[in-house]
Amino acid sequence: MTTGTLHRIDTLSAYHQFAGLPKPEHPLISVVRFDDIRPRQIDKPKAIVNNFYSIALKRNFNGQLKYGQQPYDFDDGVMVFLAPGQVLAVTTDEPAEHTGWLLMIHPDSLWRTPLAKTIRQHAYFDYSIREALFLSEKEEAVVVNIIRQIQQEYQAPIDAFSQNIIMAQLEVLLNYADRFYQRQFITRRITNHHILDRFEATLAAYLDSDELLRSGLPTVAYMANQLNLSPSYLSSLLKSLTGQAPQQHIHNKLIEKAKELLSTTDLSVSEIAYGLGFEHPQSFSKLFRNKTRSSPLAFRQSFN
Repeated sequence: MTTGTLHRIDTLSAYHQFAGLPKPEHPLISVVRFDDIRPRQIDKPKAIVNNFYSIALKRNFNGQLKYGQQPYDFDDGVMVFLAPGQVLAVTTDEPAEHTGWLLMIHPDSLWRTPLAKTIRQHAYFDYSIREALFLSEKEEAVVVNIIRQIQQEYQAPIDAFSQNIIMAQLEVLLNYADRFYQRQFITRRITNHHILDRFEATLAAYLDSDELLRSGLPTVAYMANQLNLSPSYLSSLLKSLTGQAPQQHIHNKLIEKAKELLSTTDLSVSEIAYGLGFEHPQSFSKLFRNKTRSSPLAFRQSFN
C-alpha cells in the first residue's frame, strides 16, 4: 500500500516486488543481498513501513537514514534492526551501490515459538532514534554466516524440524547482537560519558526549574526525548556505564535535592514534597526512606 511518499509493505512478496526481486522462496522468511535490490522509482523522500522484522547489514551506504522522525546514526554502524510498523526514511542523491544482507522475518513465522514473546525484549528493536551497530570483520563474519545458514535451511526441503532450526539460528543471531551492542557501549565509552553528562545536566536543570510544580517528576521518556534517544537506548547506556536505570538516576538526584532543602530551609516536609512534584507527601517520605534508610524528619533533625 502506498500513501503519498509513505510506502507500507505488508508481506515479503510485496517487498520482493518493490525491490525488483524474484518471488521469495519462503512466504514468511527471506534473505536477500542488497546487491540484487533494484527498487522501482518512487517519490522522494522514500519512507517505508514494513509489517515484518528486518535485520539489515549494509556496507558502502552513502546517504542519511531517519528512523521515525529522528536522524539515525549510521556513520560507523553497519547493522540496523527494525520491528514491524516502524518508519524508515532513506535520503540519498547517489545511486544505490551498497552491499550486504537483509534478513526479513514475518511475525507469523514466530507463532508457537519462544521468540514470539521474547523477540521484542531485545532492546535494539526499540532503538527508534540513536545508532546502528558497528561490527569488526570477525563479528561481521559471524553474522553473515548465521544469515546464510538461515537461508540454506529455508531453501532445503521443509520437514518437521525446519522451523525449530531456523528459529534457533535466529535466536543465536539476536544473542550475538546483544553481545555486540554491549561491546559497543564499552568501546564508545567517551561518547557515552558525554551523554551521561548531558543527562545529568538536563535533569539538574529540570529539578531547579518550575517544571516540577507544573508537570511533576520527569519521566524516562521525557529525559530520553531531551537527549534525542529512545528510552530503551538510554536505559541500556546508563546501565552499562553506571549499573543503574534512568529511573534510579532520577530518584537519586531527587533525593539529593530533598536533602539540600531539608538541611538548608525551614520548609515543611509536605511543602518540600509538593515542590519536588509529589502529589502526596507520603509518597515522598516512602521514597526518601527507601533511599536513605531515614525519614525526612529524622534526616533534618540530624543537622540540629
